[in-house]
Amino acid sequence: MQEDVSRPLPRRDFLKLLGPGLYIIASADGLLVGQPFSRPRGYPEDFNAYLRIAGDGGVTCFAGKVELGQGVVTSLAQLLAEELEVPFSSVKMVLGDTALCPWDAGTNGSRSIKILGPVLRAAGAEAREVLIQLAAEHLKSPAERLRVEDGVVFDPAHADRRVGYGTLVRGTVIERRLGHKPGLKAPEHFRVCGRSLARPDFRDKVTGRAAFSADIRIDRMLYGRVVRPPAHGARLERVDTTAAGKVPGAEVFVDGDFIGVVHPEPDMAERAAGLVEAEYAEAPSGVNERTIHERILGAEARDTIVEEKGEIGLGERESVRRFEAVYLSPYVAHAPLETHSALADVREDGATVWVGTQRPFGADQEIGRVLGMAPEKVRIITPWVGGGFGGKSQVGQAVEAARLSRMARRPVQVAWTREEEFFYDTFQPAAAVRIRSGLDARHRIAFWDCHVLFAGDRSSENIYDVPHVRTLSRGSAFGGGGPHPFPTGAWRGPGSNSNIFARESHIDEMAAAAGMDPLGFRLHNLKDERMVRVVRAAAEKFGWGEGRPGGNRGRGMACLDYLGTYVCVMGRIRLEREGRIVVEKVVLAQDMGPVINPEGARMQIEGAVTMGLGYCLSEEIRFEGGRILDLGFGTYRIPRFSWVPEIECVLVDNQAIPSSGCGEPPIVGMGAMMANALSDAAGVRIRRLPLTPERVRAALP
Repeated sequence: MQEDVSRPLPRRDFLKLLGPGLYIIASADGLLVGQPFSRPRGYPEDFNAYLRIAGDGGVTCFAGKVELGQGVVTSLAQLLAEELEVPFSSVKMVLGDTALCPWDAGTNGSRSIKILGPVLRAAGAEAREVLIQLAAEHLKSPAERLRVEDGVVFDPAHADRRVGYGTLVRGTVIERRLGHKPGLKAPEHFRVCGRSLARPDFRDKVTGRAAFSADIRIDRMLYGRVVRPPAHGARLERVDTTAAGKVPGAEVFVDGDFIGVVHPEPDMAERAAGLVEAEYAEAPSGVNERTIHERILGAEARDTIVEEKGEIGLGERESVRRFEAVYLSPYVAHAPLETHSALADVREDGATVWVGTQRPFGADQEIGRVLGMAPEKVRIITPWVGGGFGGKSQVGQAVEAARLSRMARRPVQVAWTREEEFFYDTFQPAAAVRIRSGLDARHRIAFWDCHVLFAGDRSSENIYDVPHVRTLSRGSAFGGGGPHPFPTGAWRGPGSNSNIFARESHIDEMAAAAGMDPLGFRLHNLKDERMVRVVRAAAEKFGWGEGRPGGNRGRGMACLDYLGTYVCVMGRIRLEREGRIVVEKVVLAQDMGPVINPEGARMQIEGAVTMGLGYCLSEEIRFEGGRILDLGFGTYRIPRFSWVPEIECVLVDNQAIPSSGCGEPPIVGMGAMMANALSDAAGVRIRRLPLTPERVRAALP
């Protein structure tokens, strides 16, 4: 039975809920870190709030991150186990529970290891030092002589002096602070990190035992359905719920423009919702996927300077050849296999909501605002999440479930249909990137003038050695508004997909005009030795020096810096007669610092490459104004197994920097790599994604 902790807990009750063990609990801003709802919205100053050690030696780690299928549940546990000096198998992760876990900004941007990793390592290191102090008192040995291995503290000078973490705890709660911050291990001393350890969630997911939000069942729960408008921006004018109210067991609620139905059976809830007569007034369409870029290119918004150095005018005068081009990207759906789902239990004194979300600590605020509750009265529990890709940062389904639960006075579950998933998706925004550039007489890039329109500025900085640079970003990529007829949001590598597609396509165009090989041109204009190392690693594995593949085949490449992770991707394609691109081989080299779980990293890279095939070759939302025309996989084509090429991953070892992200960086170079390979194969340049057979045929001579 689920514990009710949707209200603030007294400290004694909180500790009772967690069970006996050693709690490393300390003050931050005068508050007890680890006590539900009494912490600021920021990482605690004392990182020890993140772990508990039980009397049997088992370790529970509390983190606000969630598991989206990327394997973070494994790598975060490795980081804690490494510094705490316990077996990986002894660590149990509790993720995304706002009643138990310290605040977190959300699971996005491939930043779990980069940002939370040091926090957990510090937590493990400090807990280890506290335990050594306790062991010194217990063993009557000097602390500086003691060592730790697999959760056992021992005195090397006396074989009989050893004690396990669990024995030190003896089921009691011990609070102790250190007066210093212990140092962290150097990567060369890792024993747990750097190993390909199995994921603890794999068996339940493979066998179907894993519970996602739509699988949660509690007593007295009802199933909810919401009556939807036909288009974004449509206004409700009339509603008649008479027929729906006659369905036995159904309750119908109307609250402003919100119309919802609940029933003890999901199919009957859907039947009742279908009987609601609702009339809407739609705004004129005005724009569709064929005309949206005209609107984007002409839209007014504030420009933000991303990067500026040198003098563009001087760079133009130094150039012997100038270039100008515009690169376009469409709206792309997240299309997770698990649709948005949530179960809400709203009571007078608080609410508990089980929801598949990437940001539990944002969901509590949104639900609290709708219910008129303080966020600390809303407990978010995050089960396994069946894919997020940025789209599950939005929690509309949880808000709907909470509204219905409050009105029905019973727990209500809302699980979106596939059509609702597509309709209410916050798509990757359609965007445009305009680039002007020039080459000097030595084939070096003399100036770079880039204007990003409604893609966001991530990865828009120039990585090449260019003396005169100006990069501007116009408008926001998130939230809708501006030129967008419906909401937009983060899609894997938000902004980076559009920006890298533009930049690395443009670099290839410059290389071709200079009569240089794309690899040689990049190396000629790269000064960053770390990037050069990654590029050379990819080229060696790919066999770039063997020359062009010839015939109807082509090769392409792209390189990038994604939030500190360096990537070079190379690929070979085959162009079929009907204009279809077949990707035969992809090699991706990635430098993300010390790799925590090599096999997990390779799986993430392979998954990103595979997902990248979709936005490059087929994925594009069709729409008319606020009406979404693609509402399922019958018309919206995601990658198929038959599309997957040979994929080789090169993990470039780099222990000189901290670990950074793995999951999103590989996907963002795929568009440019394929456009460049198409140019190599057929001599045509397409500056708009996706590279559909229709666009390829239209471009061919």
